[in-house]
Amino acid sequence: MKPERFAYGLALLAVVLAAALGWRSCRVARQAADAPAAVVREAGEALAGIAERFRTGRITTTFRSELPTLLPGEALLEVAAIEAPETVRREDARAAFFDLLPLGTTVSEVRTVVTYRYHLALSDEWTLEERDGVCLVRAPRLRPSLPPAIHTDRMEKHAQSGWARFDAAEQLAALEKDLTPLLSARAMAPERLSLVREPARRKVAAFVRSFLLREDHWRAGRFTAIVVTFADEPPASSPRPPTLKLDPLQ
Repeated sequence: MKPERFAYGLALLAVVLAAALGWRSCRVARQAADAPAAVVREAGEALAGIAERFRTGRITTTFRSELPTLLPGEALLEVAAIEAPETVRREDARAAFFDLLPLGTTVSEVRTVVTYRYHLALSDEWTLEERDGVCLVRAPRLRPSLPPAIHTDRMEKHAQSGWARFDAAEQLAALEKDLTPLLSARAMAPERLSLVREPARRKVAAFVRSFLLREDHWRAGRFTAIVVTFADEPPASSPRPPTLKLDPLQ
């Protein structure tokens, strides 16, 4: 082969290889340039989806869709517990001969310590709305978890019969039998609810905060506070102070 043809062939091969390498480099560069754009586009679509789920009138639906359900039965959110000393006392007075002859009074008394627990039913009605960056939560009413826990190891019992009565043991046994329903009725007494309402309010606020964190809405520029009221509370005449506020360091 003549030297001129050989040199010409090498030059042509070099040109072809250079063109091929240049095309491949351009393709890789174009793919690299497209990658951040795809990431930004996906992030934008995700944020748009989150915003759509929190449009006015839809936040409650979004929240309820996240609540767990248990079938059969009911999913419960325990929100508070208190331990209280309790005294149950019963007096039984009797008389004979058309109540002309008093037979005395038998007094029965049980002292113990009781743990009362309170919960919300997740299947009850929840309402969430937004107002100036505040998430207003209307939670279901507080319910006692029944029966209450009676600490039998800390129980003291006492009974005393009247002068013509011999039924102290029977009266005490009857009182012990009624102990659980009597204490269950006390679980919803106003003084018990007043003790657990504020701890329960804070627990609900923390529960809703976890939901907002998952949805990327617990941050500056979105929700910065949560206010919780319960269904068994009357509407407040003035704005209630925040139950939970966003930490500026978050």
